Amino acid sequence: MDETIKKQLQRTACRVRMGVLTGTFHARSGHPGGSLSIADLLTYLYFVKLHVDPKHPDMPDRDRLVLSKGHCAPALYAVLAERGFFPAKELESLRHIGAMLQGHPCIKTPGVDMSSGSLGQGISAACGMALAGKLHAASYRVYAILGDGEIEEGQVWEAAMFAAHYRLDNLLAIVDNNGLQIDGKITDVCSPEPIDEKFRAFGWYVITLDDAHDLDKLEAAFDEAESVTGQPVVIIQKSVKGKGVSFMEDQVSWHGAAPNAEQYAQAMQELEAALAGTEV
Repeated sequence: MDETIKKQLQRTACRVRMGVLTGTFHARSGHPGGSLSIADLLTYLYFVKLHVDPKHPDMPDRDRLVLSKGHCAPALYAVLAERGFFPAKELESLRHIGAMLQGHPCIKTPGVDMSSGSLGQGISAACGMALAGKLHAASYRVYAILGDGEIEEGQVWEAAMFAAHYRLDNLLAIVDNNGLQIDGKITDVCSPEPIDEKFRAFGWYVITLDDAHDLDKLEAAFDEAESVTGQPVVIIQKSVKGKGVSFMEDQVSWHGAAPNAEQYAQAMQELEAALAGTEV
């Protein structure tokens, strides 16, 4: 990846993380940990890969993205704001009664393709979108982001079987493998491992990404994914929950808690320093 572009993406990812913290702080609730772990992924998707247009969010040939782990909506909202779908000021109204940005994605929000949040259901919706694309010979691709705790849901594997049966090679799933869910380590709660072997057994092409925060590796994974035909693809990305904020990293307690004023100030200070370190 060109170094200038990489720096720009790193800066954008920093601002997305700031948006996550701003939203959850003003809401006094939310899920900053899992939102921060997908900030780099969402930045890469919305600023490199996805064919979308903020001025025409419903254009028929747009790529679709389903945030199947919908509790991480703060990250999706932050990247949509950065991309220009709505003003960043809206992030301060996260989870407020009557506000546009609710705790889980709603299809009425500009840039959101599927209401999600009930874990396991988003990937099924993505399969339907991908099948519709096949039936209508459409050019769009469908992306679905799942949590590693989420794939303990049986419906995920029904969808995986469906996608392979219908050879949905216009579908790309990304499993955010940060190793933690609300009740602790995924290996302690109800281990879905080995994740790669399970998806292979269901007929998927599997790509393992050992560092979801490395933009060069992200790009290589997506380039490989786009070369696959005849079967759906899953990228299993190893990430760090709470990435970018020192006291949140790899801490399960930030799955469903918001920073207080002191923590918010410290987190924003750290992200401001990271932003300054990526100046072009």
